[in-house]
Amino acid sequence: MKKIILTIVTVFAMGISSAQEIKYGAKAGLNLSTFIGDVTYFDVKSKAGFHVGGFVEIKITDKFSVQPELLYSTQGAKISFSSSDEFSYTNDKRDIKLGYLNFPIMAKYYIIPGLSIEAGPQVGFLLSAKNEYNIYSSVSEDLSGYGKDDIKDESKSVDFGFNVGAGYDFTQNIFVQAHYNLGLTSISESASSVYDPKNAVLQISCGYKF
Repeated sequence: MKKIILTIVTVFAMGISSAQEIKYGAKAGLNLSTFIGDVTYFDVKSKAGFHVGGFVEIKITDKFSVQPELLYSTQGAKISFSSSDEFSYTNDKRDIKLGYLNFPIMAKYYIIPGLSIEAGPQVGFLLSAKNEYNIYSSVSEDLSGYGKDDIKDESKSVDFGFNVGAGYDFTQNIFVQAHYNLGLTSISESASSVYDPKNAVLQISCGYKF
């Protein structure tokens, strides 16, 4: 973790040292998150969340900027599994709720004034992980039930991903962005050949540059 933080600080310092202009800002918006990867036997559906945080846009040239960000992001997915035979029926529904502190570093290229395409790596640190479950089994009431479990110990504490997207500045201060974050590493400590989930998050943001 120290190496990751040092790398982020180094990139940030290098950008500032060669900057033409520096702008600070805040952004917030909607998340649509899900899991991708090996989740073959599960029905996976996306869920809504949010993100909020700040950034620094470091203008290197008229067309190119580097934008480190610090965001709190709620992510996860809704997963379900059903099985049945002539003797029994089981329906298992789970709402996985994850909270991350994410550090994206976006490279921004302005195609025309105000319109940018953006890409860059991201590291996220897991702050919370909850599993809200609702299980029904026709075999026994003891196998059925609902509740909430803390699954932080069962989840990876660090998540790596890559962002692509675009942004548009309506004015010098007000802008919108759309980013898609593709998870590169499993989020589960007990990943297997049939359950190896990775994060995938579409973010729609609006923000203000000071």
